[in-house]
Amino acid sequence: MARTLAITLGDPQGIGLEVSIAATARLLAEAPDTTVLAFGADGLSVPGATYMPVGAWDGSRRGAGQISIEAIRRAVALALGGHVDAVITAPVHKPALHAAGWNVPGQTELLERLAGGGPVGMLMDAEQTRCGGALRVLLATTHLPLRDVPARLTPELLIEQTELLYGSLREGWQIESPRIALCALNPHASDEGLFGDEEARVYGPALDALGARGITATGPVPADTVFRRALDESFDAVVAPYHDVGMAAFKTAAFGGGVNVTLGLPFVRTSPDHGTAFDLVGRGKADPASMLEALKLARRLAEARFDTAARGV
Repeated sequence: MARTLAITLGDPQGIGLEVSIAATARLLAEAPDTTVLAFGADGLSVPGATYMPVGAWDGSRRGAGQISIEAIRRAVALALGGHVDAVITAPVHKPALHAAGWNVPGQTELLERLAGGGPVGMLMDAEQTRCGGALRVLLATTHLPLRDVPARLTPELLIEQTELLYGSLREGWQIESPRIALCALNPHASDEGLFGDEEARVYGPALDALGARGITATGPVPADTVFRRALDESFDAVVAPYHDVGMAAFKTAAFGGGVNVTLGLPFVRTSPDHGTAFDLVGRGKADPASMLEALKLARRLAEARFDTAARGV
C-alpha cells in the first residue's frame, strides 16, 4: 500500500544527505509506490523525493542546529496532521542543537517535546544481526551521566517502559505475546544483595506489577547473559537499565544495520544507528545501510499501525 515518509536530513555538516540519497534510491526501487519528502537546507536535493527546503545554512554550528531543528519541526507538524505516515531522522549534532537554543539531550527528547509530551521509549532494533537473530533493546534511561542512573531507575519507570515496549511489539511487530527480559543493573543481578539492592528494591516490585497486568517479563537477568539469550530467541526484546549497557551489546551485534525507533509518539519515527560522521563527509565512504533499514522499518511500522487502526484494535 502507498505510504508517505518524511526524511529530515540532520546536521548539514554531516553524512545525512549522502546516506539519505542512497537509501531513498534503494527504497524506491523496492517500493516504488512510496512517496518521500525530504527536509533540509536550501539548495540541496534528494533524487526521487520531493525536496522541502527549510532555510539557508550560514555555515555556523548554531545555524546547523537551527536547520536540523526546523527540518524536524516541519516533518513533525505534517505527521501530527496526518499528512505523512512516518518520520525518519538523519543524525544531528547535539552541541549544534544546544547552540541553537534547544537544551535537549538528543532527537528523542526533542521529538517528545514537539509531539506534546507523554512517555516515550528509545528502542534499538535489528531484525538481522551479525549473530543471525534479531535483537531489540529498549533503553530505560537514555542520555544522562552514569552516576544519575540509580536514582532515575525506579519501579514506576521500569513498569512504564516495559508496558510501552510490550504494546509496541504487539502493534508494530505484531508479536502476539512478547517475551521481555529486564536486564539487571548490578553485576550478577547483585547476587542476592551482595553487589547492590536495586534488583530487590526496584526490579522486584516492577516485575510483580507487570505480571499482575498480564505482561510476560523475566528478570532481573544479568547483563553478561541477557543479550546472548535474546539473540538465541529466548526473548523478543530486552529492557536495558542505562544507555551504554544496552548500546554496547547492540552495536557489537548490529552496528550499521540497526535502527533507532521512538516508541510512544503519535506517529512512527525511526533513525539510523550512527552519528553525523563529519570525518566521512564527501569521501564516498558513508554507508547507507542503516538509513535504508530505518526507511524500510518505518514503512513496515506505518503499515502495521494502519492495519491495527483499520481492525479497530
